[in-house]
Amino acid sequence: MNHFSIKDVEALTGIKPHTLRIWEQRYGIPHPKRTATNIRYYDDEDIKLLLSVAMLNRQGHKISKITQMSREVMHENVIELSANSKDQVVQLEVIISAMFSLDEIAFETVFSTSVLQIGLERTFIEIVLPLMGRIGMLWQTGSLNPAYEHFITNLIRQRLFVAIDNQPKNILETSKKFVLFLPPSETHELGLLFSNYLIRSRGHHTSYLGPNLPLDELTSVMQVYKADYLLTVMTMHNGSNSPLQIANKLASDFPKTKILIGGNHQLQANINLPSNIKLMGSLYDFIDFLDRLK
Repeated sequence: MNHFSIKDVEALTGIKPHTLRIWEQRYGIPHPKRTATNIRYYDDEDIKLLLSVAMLNRQGHKISKITQMSREVMHENVIELSANSKDQVVQLEVIISAMFSLDEIAFETVFSTSVLQIGLERTFIEIVLPLMGRIGMLWQTGSLNPAYEHFITNLIRQRLFVAIDNQPKNILETSKKFVLFLPPSETHELGLLFSNYLIRSRGHHTSYLGPNLPLDELTSVMQVYKADYLLTVMTMHNGSNSPLQIANKLASDFPKTKILIGGNHQLQANINLPSNIKLMGSLYDFIDFLDRLK
């Protein structure tokens, strides 16, 4: 069972601490627990309840009426709301609730609805990225059981694999070739997978090597594949190799190849990067880069 502070609750639900305390005093929800030192905390059930209450309240339901609903009626109202809503905040919060319930059906309902409404690209940008941001906040405080993150990220990975596989295979002669990989110690590949989808959806070819790849293994790949671009993302500390050392090694090993690097803010401030390195400050930068390749 996860233990969340009042700041964690605000990060996950958007409910201000002041509002939360008023709800506790006036309506008796939620029921925070206390540590041995009398510090209040909230658990998974509290988070799911508060997400439902906040969603219904934002849609015009009075808090006094919501708190009289049974959990079952409240859940039915939320599912109906999420199925008919184009509000990305609502869809995001239903997915967060599904994460804490380990509810694949609820996730699939919301994710599929969003993809039908606005497409996979916007769904990833407007729902998945904010979701990862909220999860990242909880990682910093150590409040989240990693199993919950694994559950939701693997569901998203599965949808990305399907979307990538559905892209056309008849690549044109004018299409560019990309090798995608994550260096040693990098295991979070959602961003790289989405980049793979973006590249293929724009008619280019990819060789996807996945996470935690030893850099020396790239030489034989490039001899065979002869890619125009290498794409990697660095968000973790890579053992004894700094991001700058990795960037310099890639630039030196593949001087005729354009190397695209995303995710690392340490490199953004470095003005002495090799000329064949191009930094991607954000996902929007990468999308703009791909669109210019057309």
